[in-house]
Amino acid sequence: MSASLLRRGLELLEAPGRGDVPPGLQRERDGPRAEGAARRRKAAQQPGRNKATIKGRVVRSAIEEYHKKKPVNHLTANLKYMLKGRFVANKVITEQVLAQNRGRKSKDQPPKKAAKKKPEGTVFTEEDFRKFEREYFGRP
Repeated sequence: MSASLLRRGLELLEAPGRGDVPPGLQRERDGPRAEGAARRRKAAQQPGRNKATIKGRVVRSAIEEYHKKKPVNHLTANLKYMLKGRFVANKVITEQVLAQNRGRKSKDQPPKKAAKKKPEGTVFTEEDFRKFEREYFGRP
């Protein structure tokens, strides 16, 4: 066992208040490391507040933190604000604004309206088909 471990064990077994030695009788050690160790030992012996914590810190529960950071839905308030105005923008202008804000990706584009198809009529008449049949197959 080393001398320092033995000394620490004896300090733990001593009654509180008996282990304090007047500063003139303490054995001096040389070097800055010994001074730092003495300071740490002295700070560890004295009871007091924990200096590792922030002064005035309030501990909050996880539920309070969750409710604080929870996203809020502002839809109803925004709708009331937008609907209380009497000015209604022109439909052409609103379409232009929507077109400007729309992205270039295909998912951002509105579905295209299908054009109405006209009934497909043939260029050839029944008589043209019969005439072709006669010429091609040789039937009267």
